[in-house]
Amino acid sequence: MSNNVPGGALRLADDLVISRMGYGAMQLAGPGVFGPPKDRDQAIAVLRTAVELGITHIDTSDFYGPTVTNEIIKEALHPYPSELKIITKVGARRGPDGSWNMSRDPADLQAQVRENLEHLGVDTLDAVNLRMGSPEGPIEESLAEQFGALVELQKQGLIRHLGLSTVTANQLSEAQAIAPVVTVQNLYNLANRQDDALVDLCAAENIAFASYFPLGGFTPLQSGTLTDVARRLDATPQQVALAWLLQRSATSVVIPGTSSVAHLRENVAAADLVLPEDAIAELDTIGS
Repeated sequence: MSNNVPGGALRLADDLVISRMGYGAMQLAGPGVFGPPKDRDQAIAVLRTAVELGITHIDTSDFYGPTVTNEIIKEALHPYPSELKIITKVGARRGPDGSWNMSRDPADLQAQVRENLEHLGVDTLDAVNLRMGSPEGPIEESLAEQFGALVELQKQGLIRHLGLSTVTANQLSEAQAIAPVVTVQNLYNLANRQDDALVDLCAAENIAFASYFPLGGFTPLQSGTLTDVARRLDATPQQVALAWLLQRSATSVVIPGTSSVAHLRENVAAADLVLPEDAIAELDTIGS
């Protein structure tokens, strides 16, 4: 594994240190994050290259595929390097038609954890995010019962650390009153700034804020301002968008996904891109 950690390392606990530039494994599955990839060998190559480039943070879930992504991760990287931390999610299942169905019954959450363990080939998961909300975003509701179900598995040694996904600041506080939270994963990027206050809160409490869809998601970010800044810095718009996120706070992490080795290398290069203050000021107008 490379000694150069892209974006620097973020220590969330004594046994949980991750690269701020992570890799989101969602795109390793087939179209629509469903079924097998078109090129399994290429998917394996992307994962192995990510590790070679120093990435120590892979984001995944058993509902990618479903099971496909975790099985590819296992095939590509098991036995895992000691530095590599795999963060997974529970809280949804896929229908036979590829639909995304929220599934947060406490017993099923525990079953999902065990399925992740099996398909990743590990005895303990480094971290598990509880996926709340809906496909449209967070919903202000109690998560105590669901989070408590994961705490029980943590006590049994099946989970080392706990996180949240698609949540509000109130839900983060509710969870923290039950057990420590090491990561929050929400939709956030240059054009989607509704979680600015939550990003700052996570930074103050040394909680990783992982931006999913850092490049806009299924509809890529498009902005004349972003294009202009990228041209001046001799970078791609995608690299600038990732660099902006990494500079947004001390605990911001990014998990861009790709099924291309070339694109992966381009993403990782964004970790070395330092945005000057005038560029950040311009970029900040995109989400205002």
